[in-house]
Amino acid sequence: MRRIGIISDTHGYIDDRIIAHFQDCDEIWHLGDFGTWEVAEELAKVKPVRGVYGNIDGQKIRQTFPEHKRFQLEGVSIWLTHIGGYPGKYNPKIREHIYREKPDLFLCGHSHIAKVMKDPKIPNLLHINPGAAGKHGFHKIRTIAKMDLNNGKIENLKMIELGKRV
Repeated sequence: MRRIGIISDTHGYIDDRIIAHFQDCDEIWHLGDFGTWEVAEELAKVKPVRGVYGNIDGQKIRQTFPEHKRFQLEGVSIWLTHIGGYPGKYNPKIREHIYREKPDLFLCGHSHIAKVMKDPKIPNLLHINPGAAGKHGFHKIRTIAKMDLNNGKIENLKMIELGKRV
């Protein structure tokens, strides 16, 4: 079993609540818009970080993290990206690939809207957007997520509210 912390759209901001929630995780997945290299460094002090770059990220983050990251973990096929869209409204640049490759877990950020949903066209696909953990953007509540991957299953998924954006 692997416990995963999921975060996106930090826009250069990390606080003690984020760090505290991720202490019991095995890995942290950042879904883009780190905002600063220091965010990646702070998260890496807590647990290993897998991530993708977002549309606001600079060269150092883009050289370290790819635009898309696909991998297998605990028997689950995973795809991380920043601008992914939602089931039925995927980013046109990746829609064809999603339907062909059929990951079990598709995670993205960008919208600042926390959302978990199934894809009716890919019955085993779970879409997760953890919302935004930073202070910049139009979201009212800062959010992150956590889940366990256990022998091909996604378990104990929870969205965590960190408080108001401002």
